Amino acid sequence: MDLLAVLTWFSGLAFIYFGISCFYSKFIIDEFIRYKLPNFRKLTGFLQLLGAIGLFLGLYVFPILLLLASSGLCILMLAGFIVRLKIKDNFIKSAPSFTFAALNLFIAIKTFYTYF
Repeated sequence: MDLLAVLTWFSGLAFIYFGISCFYSKFIIDEFIRYKLPNFRKLTGFLQLLGAIGLFLGLYVFPILLLLASSGLCILMLAGFIVRLKIKDNFIKSAPSFTFAALNLFIAIKTFYTYF
């Protein structure tokens, strides 16, 4: 298994977990209230699940889908990072969104140079 596959699987599994958590986790529900964005919780979860599915399908079937899904997840996580900055969260609370944005940017760039 190469680096692109390992990182894609890691990101995809993480976003399946995060996406499902958006629908059922009391902690995540409370976090979206704290962000003052409770109406975006389900949309965020749906987009995370859609992105995860796109990563897996893109890795094995349609490379363009891998590029689009990883780019979309990167943008979603950058938006999450900006929200964290706006509400003045500390570095520890803000780091995961930035890390997943960077990870998915790397996946997108690696996909682009590998397949296109």
